[in-house]
Amino acid sequence: MLYNLGVTSSEPRKQNAIQHPAQAAVGVFDSGLGGLSVLKELVKLLPEEHFIYLADTANCPYGQKSDAEIQRLSLEAMHFLQEQGAKALVVPCNTASAAALQVMREDAGPDFPVVGLVPAVKPAVESTTSNTVGVLATEGTLRGRLLQDVIEQFAVPRGVRVLKATHPQLVPLVEAAQLNTPVTRQVLRQTLDPLMDAGMDHLVLGCTHYLFLRDALFSLYPHLNLLDSGFAVAKQTRRVLTEKHLLAAHASGHIEIYTTGDPEEVAPVVQTLWGEHLTVKHAVYRKEEHA
Repeated sequence: MLYNLGVTSSEPRKQNAIQHPAQAAVGVFDSGLGGLSVLKELVKLLPEEHFIYLADTANCPYGQKSDAEIQRLSLEAMHFLQEQGAKALVVPCNTASAAALQVMREDAGPDFPVVGLVPAVKPAVESTTSNTVGVLATEGTLRGRLLQDVIEQFAVPRGVRVLKATHPQLVPLVEAAQLNTPVTRQVLRQTLDPLMDAGMDHLVLGCTHYLFLRDALFSLYPHLNLLDSGFAVAKQTRRVLTEKHLLAAHASGHIEIYTTGDPEEVAPVVQTLWGEHLTVKHAVYRKEEHA
C-alpha cells in the first residue's frame, strides 16, 4: 500500500520535489507545535525561504510510540510535504530524528535533503564546571541510538556524567499552551529536582517543545544553563541548501502552517507560541491502493 497525501484546503501540487528550483519551499515537520521554536531560527537565518510547516498534532505526542510507528508517521509527513512542493525537509523533532531519520533519508534519496536534530550534548559537555549535565527529552529520544552516540562521542571521553530525564505530560502541556502555569512548574520540579540535587549545571533541551518552557525553567532554576539545537539546525539547513544549490534568492519569504489535527483548536496555540497570527490549514492523509 502506498500513501498519497493531500490537503482539504487546496489541491496537492502534483510535482516531483527533486525537479524543483531553488525557489521551492522548505518543508518542516514535527510531531506537534514544538518545532515552531526551530522554525523561528530558520526564518531568522533564511528570510527569503518559503517554509511549509506540518504539525502532526493528530498523533502527538510521539515520545511513547514504537520506533516502527514513528517511522511510518514520519514517512507520511515527508511524503505530504513533498506533494506540497518541498525541495528539502527539516525535522525539528528529536523523537522523529532518533527513530526515523535514516529511514526518511533512504526513502527520499540523495537529491532531497533531510536535516535532522541532534541534542546539544557537545556544547553542554564543553561548558560544564560540575562535570554533570542533564538531558530532558521524550522517552523515544532517550532510548534512541542518536543520543547515545553523541554521549559516547563527547561526554564519555571527558568523564562528564549525563543524567537523563523525561515526563509524559510536558509535550501535552506545551501543545495546550500551558507554558508557565503552576501545573507545568510542578511537573518540571518533579522531573528535574533530582538532577539538580545530583549537581547538574547544564540542561540540554532534547525536545523542541521544551524551548517554550524556558521562562518556567528560569523561574525555577535561575542559575541553570539551558542549551538547545535550534540555531545549529538552522545553520546546517543553510549549509545543505547552499551545497545543493537550493538556497532561495531575491524572494519574499513566507510561511504556511498545516496540521493533521483540528485547525480551529491548533490556531490559538500557534498564535501563542509564534507571537502573532498565522493561518492554519488542515492536512489529511489519503490512502490509495496500488496494484
